[in-house]
Amino acid sequence: MKIACLIVCLALGGTASPAMARELFGGIYAHDVKTQLDKSGVEGGADVMLGWRGGSIAHTPLQPYAFGVLNTAGETNYAAVGLSAKFGKRLYVRPGLGIAVHTGSTRNYEDPTNGKVDFGSRVLFEPEIGLGYQVSDRISVEGSWVHMSHAQLFGRQNPGMDNIGFRLNLKL
Repeated sequence: MKIACLIVCLALGGTASPAMARELFGGIYAHDVKTQLDKSGVEGGADVMLGWRGGSIAHTPLQPYAFGVLNTAGETNYAAVGLSAKFGKRLYVRPGLGIAVHTGSTRNYEDPTNGKVDFGSRVLFEPEIGLGYQVSDRISVEGSWVHMSHAQLFGRQNPGMDNIGFRLNLKL
């Protein structure tokens, strides 16, 4: 799986021209926050995120991204790749959609006594949205929501997971 993630990251790195800006980002997130969009809220800890975002693709606002997340309590870790778009200048919104793989339970039934999110699939959709502020030419900060689920495409079991936090972006 590590080799597959490396190959995807290298492939995404080649999609933007060298003249286009690229970013590194890092952040801290509340893990498995209970919201109206999931049936979860059982795992604990914080998530530490580190990622990369490429330049725009073919003069569109679309940017490829890849990131990894480690949970401080040893719960579900995950990695995702996808596309996002930035709308606005100083104050902006950044929606994104990706595919994630995770280390959590893939059971196709919910066991309320195991203290784990039983996702029902190893591969999940990863929609996200961020609201950001451009601090300088190279630095921006974002508050963001990252969701993971399989939208019941791989079975009826789909508790989903929501992570909410902040990230710092550094343009290279």
